[in-house]
Amino acid sequence: MPFGIASLRIAGFVLWPFGRTTVDRPDAGAGSFIGNVIWVIFAGWWLALAHLVTSIPLFLSIIGIPFGWANLKLIPISLMPLGREVVATDEGFGGR
Repeated sequence: MPFGIASLRIAGFVLWPFGRTTVDRPDAGAGSFIGNVIWVIFAGWWLALAHLVTSIPLFLSIIGIPFGWANLKLIPISLMPLGREVVATDEGFGGR
Protein backbone atom coordinates (compact mmCIF):
# COMPACT_ATOMS: atom_id res chain seq x y z
CA MET A 1 0.00 0.00 0.00
CA PRO A 2 2.68 2.62 0.79
CA PHE A 3 4.35 2.01 -2.57
CA GLY A 4 1.08 2.69 -4.40
CA ILE A 5 0.60 5.95 -2.51
CA ALA A 6 4.20 6.93 -3.25
CA SER A 7 3.62 6.16 -6.94
CA LEU A 8 0.56 8.41 -6.99
CA ARG A 9 2.55 11.16 -5.24
CA ILE A 10 5.24 10.90 -7.93
CA ALA A 11 2.60 10.90 -10.68
CA GLY A 12 0.99 14.06 -9.36
CA PHE A 13 4.35 15.78 -9.11
CA VAL A 14 5.28 14.67 -12.64
CA LEU A 15 1.97 15.99 -13.98
CA TRP A 16 2.70 19.54 -12.78
CA PRO A 17 6.07 20.09 -11.06
CA PHE A 18 6.14 23.87 -11.50
CA GLY A 19 5.49 25.89 -8.35
CA ARG A 20 5.81 22.81 -6.15
CA THR A 21 8.68 21.13 -4.35
CA THR A 22 9.28 18.19 -2.05
CA VAL A 23 10.21 18.32 1.61
CA ASP A 24 11.02 15.67 4.19
CA ARG A 25 8.18 14.75 6.51
CA PRO A 26 9.23 15.11 10.15
CA ASP A 27 6.99 12.25 11.27
CA ALA A 28 8.57 9.68 8.91
CA GLY A 29 10.15 6.86 10.85
CA ALA A 30 12.01 3.62 10.38
CA GLY A 31 9.24 2.17 8.21
CA SER A 32 9.80 4.79 5.54
CA PHE A 33 13.55 4.14 5.66
CA ILE A 34 13.06 0.40 5.12
CA GLY A 35 10.51 1.10 2.40
CA ASN A 36 12.91 3.50 0.68
CA VAL A 37 15.65 0.85 0.69
CA ILE A 38 13.27 -1.62 -0.98
CA TRP A 39 12.11 1.11 -3.40
CA VAL A 40 15.68 2.04 -4.41
CA ILE A 41 16.56 -1.59 -5.10
CA PHE A 42 13.52 -2.35 -7.26
CA ALA A 43 12.43 0.93 -8.85
CA GLY A 44 14.17 4.07 -7.58
CA TRP A 45 17.58 3.85 -9.19
CA TRP A 46 16.29 3.38 -12.73
CA LEU A 47 13.62 6.07 -12.33
CA ALA A 48 16.24 8.55 -11.13
CA LEU A 49 18.58 7.53 -13.94
CA ALA A 50 15.79 7.93 -16.50
CA HIS A 51 15.04 11.46 -15.25
CA LEU A 52 18.72 12.35 -15.46
CA VAL A 53 19.14 10.93 -18.97
CA THR A 54 15.97 12.55 -20.33
CA SER A 55 16.87 15.94 -18.88
CA ILE A 56 20.04 16.14 -20.99
CA PRO A 57 18.29 16.40 -24.39
CA LEU A 58 15.73 18.80 -22.91
CA PHE A 59 18.52 21.25 -22.06
CA LEU A 60 19.60 21.33 -25.71
CA SER A 61 16.64 23.46 -26.79
CA ILE A 62 15.49 26.76 -25.36
CA ILE A 63 11.91 25.55 -25.03
CA GLY A 64 13.01 22.41 -23.17
CA ILE A 65 15.13 24.12 -20.48
CA PRO A 66 12.27 24.54 -17.94
CA PHE A 67 11.27 20.93 -18.52
CA GLY A 68 14.88 19.84 -18.03
CA TRP A 69 14.95 21.61 -14.65
CA ALA A 70 11.61 20.01 -13.77
CA ASN A 71 13.05 16.62 -14.69
CA LEU A 72 16.00 17.21 -12.36
CA LYS A 73 13.58 18.19 -9.56
CA LEU A 74 11.95 14.77 -9.94
CA ILE A 75 15.13 12.82 -9.14
CA PRO A 76 14.97 13.03 -5.31
CA ILE A 77 11.33 11.95 -5.06
CA SER A 78 11.85 9.22 -7.66
CA LEU A 79 14.82 7.86 -5.78
CA MET A 80 13.30 7.85 -2.28
CA PRO A 81 9.58 8.82 -2.21
CA LEU A 82 8.57 7.52 1.22
CA GLY A 83 8.83 10.10 3.97
CA ARG A 84 8.58 13.00 1.52
CA GLU A 85 5.74 15.39 0.85
CA VAL A 86 4.93 17.60 -2.15
CA VAL A 87 4.20 21.20 -1.11
CA ALA A 88 3.50 24.42 -2.96
CA THR A 89 6.22 27.05 -3.19
CA ASP A 90 5.84 30.80 -3.34
CA GLU A 91 7.74 30.89 -6.63
CA GLY A 92 5.76 31.00 -9.84
CA PHE A 93 6.46 29.27 -13.12
CA GLY A 94 10.18 29.51 -13.93
CA GLY A 95 11.01 30.99 -10.54
CA ARG A 96 14.39 29.30 -10.37
